Amino acid sequence: MNKKFFISSIFIFFILIVPVCAEALTYIVQSGDSLWRIAVKYQVGVSEIIAANPQIPNPALIYPGQKVNIPNITDIKALETEVVRLVNVERSKRGLMLLTENWQLSRIARYKSQDMINKNYFSHTSPTYGSPFQMIESFGIKFSAAGENIAYGQNSPQAVMTAWMNSPGHKANILSPSYTQIGVGLAKKSNGTCYWTQHFIKPY
Repeated sequence: MNKKFFISSIFIFFILIVPVCAEALTYIVQSGDSLWRIAVKYQVGVSEIIAANPQIPNPALIYPGQKVNIPNITDIKALETEVVRLVNVERSKRGLMLLTENWQLSRIARYKSQDMINKNYFSHTSPTYGSPFQMIESFGIKFSAAGENIAYGQNSPQAVMTAWMNSPGHKANILSPSYTQIGVGLAKKSNGTCYWTQHFIKPY
């Protein structure tokens, strides 16, 4: 059987004047905690924590001793981080600055991968979020340069990186000296097909 693999890339520059989860973890709320602080601690979104805790009637009010379920995406994050490592291996070979992994950008990339599965499309333009640049900004991240690589069908970080590096447009994003941060998002379809998104930015 022939397997199909797809990749696509996009980039833009601005000059401005002005997921499948393992069993949830349990966190015990400490004095001074908020859902945002807990989200940052575990590098997951507040909305994901709220969705995993329907027993909390008011997410703005949590109390010491309260149990909060934390979505466990450790396995997914490990694969995403491996893609980041492989990106930096390629950049290091060429004497380029290594990219810093931005967990919030990875979260956005993960949403994009999942959106492609949910809405059954493969495109840089999402029917839910618009362009990659609109999507990144809608999550509150500002940038002076940004780019996106997407792919599906590759079942490992090495496979997707090989595909991207063999494509001039994707390789250009991966090796661009204009970016300083990266986020990688993986989502898996019910049949096991992997959808990958790389987001690159240079913050203000």
